[in-house]
Amino acid sequence: MTTDKKAAPAGAQSKENKMGTMPVGKLLVTMSVPMIMSMLVQALYNVVDSIFVAKVSQDALDAVGAAFPVQNILIGVGTGTAVGVNALLSRSLGQKNFDRANNIAKNGVFLALVSYLIFVLFGFFGAEAYMNSCDVNGNVKQLGVDYLKIVCFFSFGVYFQITFERLLQATGRTIYTMFTQGIGAVINIILDPIFIFSGGDSIFGFEMPFGLGLGVAGAAYATVIGQIVAALLAVTFNLLRNKDIKLSFRGFRPDIRLIGGIYAIGVPSVIMVGIGSVMTYFMQSILNGFEDKMGYTVYNVYFKLQSFFFMPMFGMNNGLIPIMAYNYGAGNRKRMMATMRLAMIGGFCFLVIGCLVMRFAAHGLLGIFEPKGCNLDSFYTVGEKALATISLSLPIASICIVIGSVFQALGKGVNSMMVSAARQLLVLIPAAYLLAQTGRVSAVWWSFPIAELMSIAVSLLLFVMMYRKMIKPIPDGAPVRGTGR
Repeated sequence: MTTDKKAAPAGAQSKENKMGTMPVGKLLVTMSVPMIMSMLVQALYNVVDSIFVAKVSQDALDAVGAAFPVQNILIGVGTGTAVGVNALLSRSLGQKNFDRANNIAKNGVFLALVSYLIFVLFGFFGAEAYMNSCDVNGNVKQLGVDYLKIVCFFSFGVYFQITFERLLQATGRTIYTMFTQGIGAVINIILDPIFIFSGGDSIFGFEMPFGLGLGVAGAAYATVIGQIVAALLAVTFNLLRNKDIKLSFRGFRPDIRLIGGIYAIGVPSVIMVGIGSVMTYFMQSILNGFEDKMGYTVYNVYFKLQSFFFMPMFGMNNGLIPIMAYNYGAGNRKRMMATMRLAMIGGFCFLVIGCLVMRFAAHGLLGIFEPKGCNLDSFYTVGEKALATISLSLPIASICIVIGSVFQALGKGVNSMMVSAARQLLVLIPAAYLLAQTGRVSAVWWSFPIAELMSIAVSLLLFVMMYRKMIKPIPDGAPVRGTGR
């Protein structure tokens, strides 16, 4: 890696980046709150998507649930690559190496395009094969294929949205990502009922004056349109407002060394998402083994609800990663540790609240879904037990999530991958399978808190090892209060 520090873009070197100067408490809030707000809106539209789809039929809800593992991997490839771009770019800015930061950004955009082309091919040749592998009825299969093809064919929106939003985050301009994600989500929410239902359909007691009546496919179209609009906004903000990087693709050639560095950090994150998708696939298979398929439907509902509690946590971590990476590059241990402590406290408090809401307001949360055509008594009975049990894992997960983000910021994403693989594949799925042998679906939900206890033990062990090797040797640096330097 070259250490030459070339001239910055106009105005970029006139003053120190705020990630190296602003008091850490204020900085974490400044970086995180816009992301938390935008991700809350994003989580809301994920929930709203499923609420509307549930009003079509239980099959429609199950189809979107069956498609979720692939959709999750699609997004995970984008976010994982962006984690690598974010960490390397922030570190280069901390080192005042602006030429390298520009090259990292351009290679990140190139990788977004390559990722899109891969999933277009999957949409053509893999969507039907995947749905055929799922243990669902014929109607659910066809609805799932329709949904996946649309999501894959138009995935350029989500890939460029993610990439250009992370460029804004890496340079401390998270306020703009609040607008891009928020506006994209609002567009999705507005288009959902118009695209899903027909004119004259009754939704929540109101008659739709008009609508395209596309059903599950309509939900997919609403999603991709929202992502495309958000991507266009993110590109615009980078071109007009981001002075720390300059995106000029004249004479651009992919840099294999930089791409290798991006994926050295990002691939573990992609694999973690892939592991989550594999876990979901097998969990769905385990739940389909019960004569009453309600556990499968409830699991899909839970996955939408949990995003509303975890998305804000991930929003805070998106603010945490560039702060940690920047101050690691700048050699300031005090700022790194102060930021991590604040993130742990904030995340723990938030997910304790989430645990209480999910545990004691389960009936109300489930009540916003009520899939059309299903046995509601069974839906509530199974669902309330599921949420009450799984909620116990949320506070523990908060600590694991923060530690995982620290691993990623410092280029040790493989640690996060190891923890995720152990939690979901070596503990959660085997535990769920063994508990399913009791013949009670309510027993399966205990696999979640069991897996989380293992996760925190391994996370803390790996963090202590990394701290001694990478963080402890760093000088204390400047004080984190007062001038903030």
